[in-house]
This record gives sequence, C-alpha cells and structure tokens, in this order.
Amino acid sequence: MPRTALHDDVLEALGRRIVDGALAAGAVLTLDAIDTEHDVSRSVSREAVRVLESMGMVTSRRRVGVTVQPRTSWHVFDPRLIRWRLDSGDRAAQLRSLGELRSGFEPVAAGLAAGRATPEQCAALTAAVNDMVVHARSGDLESFLAADVVFHRVLLEASGNEMLAALDEVVAEVLAGRTHHDLMPAHPKQEAVDLHVEVARAVRSGDAGAARAAMGAIIAEATDAVAEDSTTLG
Repeated sequence: MPRTALHDDVLEALGRRIVDGALAAGAVLTLDAIDTEHDVSRSVSREAVRVLESMGMVTSRRRVGVTVQPRTSWHVFDPRLIRWRLDSGDRAAQLRSLGELRSGFEPVAAGLAAGRATPEQCAALTAAVNDMVVHARSGDLESFLAADVVFHRVLLEASGNEMLAALDEVVAEVLAGRTHHDLMPAHPKQEAVDLHVEVARAVRSGDAGAARAAMGAIIAEATDAVAEDSTTLG
C-alpha cells in the first residue's frame, strides 16, 4: 500500500478513536505502540501524529509520548474533525453547532454577494441551482449534493470576503454529513430547492435583503429537518 494511503489510514483510525472517546483526554500513546498496532513504519506514525498535533488533538513530547488533548484544544473548523464528529455519537451536537454557525455567516455572505458577485459567479450560481432542480426531481442525492456544495462554495466566494470564502469546506462537510447519514429525504424538499433559486435570483438582481432572508430560511429549513430526524442521530 502506498505510504500516503497508510498515513491516511493511521490518521483516520487515531482521529476517530479520539473523537469517540476510546482515547480519552490525557491518554498517552507511544510511537512504538502506533507502529505495532497499525503495522506501519515510524515515518508513517510520525506523519499521522504530526497532523493530529496540527489539529490540536494531541501533543507530542520527547520522553513523554503522544498525549490526547481535551476537546477545548481541538481545531473545530478542520474539515476532517467535522467529518469524524459527524460519523460519531457526537453527531447531533455537531450538527446543531454547525447549524448555529452557518446561521451567523451564510446570510451575511449572501447579502454581500448581492453587491459583489461577478457575472461569472452569478452564472455559476444559476447553473448549480439548475442542477439541483434536476437532481431533486430524479432523486439522485449524490449529484444533488455535488451541486449544492458548488452553490454554497460559489456564494461564499462571491461575498468578496476571504474569511467567509475560507469556510466553504466547513459547509461542504455539513451538507455531505446530512446526505451520507440518511438525514435527507429521498427527494429533497421543494421548499429548500426553491429557496436556493431565490438566493441565486436575489444575488443576480442585487437585492441584499432578499438574499439574506432566503439564505436564512435555507439554514432554518435544514436545522428543522435535522431536528425532526433527531431520533436517528446517535
């Protein structure tokens, strides 16, 4: 197996165990133990630990080992961490937290985009919405997800604010999490699709208020949908 694949496997295994609590805060690992457990070389173990350290999930000190850090130290915007949390028993709390975050920045981004989007970005939003309409009707959720991710990424970029644009992967992980954990209906709700159409229309026409309102409604609809399915969240 290529070294990159081995590194990814070890990283995923350790990261998920930390998120699940199997490796609790304060637990100490050694590189020797990681090497042996995953049957990998020292360089692979070091690379995986280095990434976890960059995510605030562990610290590594000579003569001490690799120490798992408390959740308060985690870099919660890291897309990998978001994905692991959505795959864990922490899913409901993570979705709630992300929904609250999105409600704070995506309507703002939509309003800014109404005044700053380029013709190319407006065209990209329209194309993404058209794809969403088609895939919602057919029930092709993976293709719908791909179009939805493009829509939100372009919208954040069109805000003209690099800090908002940098949150595109966070939003993408939220959207993917809903789809991959069966929190989407077989056919996306027409209300949600229509709201995306309204955002694109408002951005094209330069109506910041309408863009903000429609985006806020999109997030509210998604939050309500997740709440309705709360019994399926583990």
